[in-house]
Amino acid sequence: MELHILDHRLKIASVPRDNLHACTHGVFKLAFLAEKTRCKFFSFTQTPEDYTLIVDEEGLKEFPASERLTVADATWAALNVASGGGHSPAAASAVGVTKIAKSVIAPLADHNVSVFMLSTYQTDFILVRERDLPTVVRTLSAEFAIFREIDGEMEAIDNAAVSNGFVKPQNNRRPIIHPLACPLNRFCITSLDPATLPSVATLLMDIMFYSDGSKDTVSTAEDNSQHISFFSFSLIEGYASLVMDVQTLHRFPNNLLFTSSSNEMWKMVRIGGQPLGFGQLLTKFYECGIVAQISEPLASGDVLAYYISTYKFDHALVPEEEIDNAVSLLTFRPELSR
Repeated sequence: MELHILDHRLKIASVPRDNLHACTHGVFKLAFLAEKTRCKFFSFTQTPEDYTLIVDEEGLKEFPASERLTVADATWAALNVASGGGHSPAAASAVGVTKIAKSVIAPLADHNVSVFMLSTYQTDFILVRERDLPTVVRTLSAEFAIFREIDGEMEAIDNAAVSNGFVKPQNNRRPIIHPLACPLNRFCITSLDPATLPSVATLLMDIMFYSDGSKDTVSTAEDNSQHISFFSFSLIEGYASLVMDVQTLHRFPNNLLFTSSSNEMWKMVRIGGQPLGFGQLLTKFYECGIVAQISEPLASGDVLAYYISTYKFDHALVPEEEIDNAVSLLTFRPELSR
C-alpha cells in the first residue's frame, strides 16, 4: 500500500448560513467555471449550521477578505491511500474511513495528529496540518511506502531515514465523548461528468444557494425536525463528487449521475452536540482524535463508512442496512457490560 502526499496547500473556511451571499461569486466560479481559475481542489458542504469550504491557495483568491468568511489559520496537506500506481482520485479509489482506521487514523491520533476527513465518490482525502507532516511520515513509514507529489510527479520519501529512532506510543483508549444523532434522511454518494455541469448549473445553484435541502420536501413538523439540510459538492483535480439526500437526488435528470446498479443508500451518524474542532480552537482548546473515536469501533464491526468533516461537526455515512449495527457499536460501553 502507498500513502500519497498530494501537491495541494489547502485552507478550510466557514461561512454562516445567512451570509453566503458574501461568497456566492467565488463559489459559483469554482463550481461552474473552474477552467477560468487555477484552482485544483474545491469542496463545498452545506450543513444546518454553516457552509464549509475547502480550497487550495488559488481557490482562496476567489474569495474577498470578509468578516463573514472565517478561515482557519493552518494550511493543510491532502493525503490518500492507494494500492499502487497513479495519484489521481481515479487511481486511488474510495475505500471508506473504516478501511484506513487502524493503519492511518488511529496511529496519527496516537501521535496527537488530528485529521480532517473528506470522503468523495472517487477517493478519501485525509487532511493534516502541514506542520504535522514530519510526524505523519515517521508514524506511517513502517506501514506504507510514502510518496510526495512534486510538480505533478510522485517522488518516494526515504522512510528508513525519517523513522530512525522514532518511538511508537502505546495505543490510547478513545471513548466516544460526543453525542451522536441519526437524521432520518437517506443519502446517496454519487458523481457526474464535469462536462455536464453547465446543463444542471441552475439546479445546483438552487440547491447550494437557495434551497434548504430535504426540509423543502418534508411534509410534517415532526419529520422536519428529524431531517437535516446536508449537501456536499467537490470538484478536485477534474473529478466531481456529490453527497445528497434522496429528495435532492430526485431533482436531477435521469441518467446524469453515476449511481451504483444497486442504488445503494446511506444513513448518517452526526457527531457533536456543540461545534467541534475549529469551534474549540477559538477558545484555545484543541481536541485530537475525533475521527478515530468513530472510525475504530466501526472498523472493529467491519462497517464501511465514508466520513465528511466540516468546520463545526463531523458526519459518518454508513450503508442503510448497517445503521442499527453502527449505532450499537458507537454507543456500546465495555465498562457497562461487566
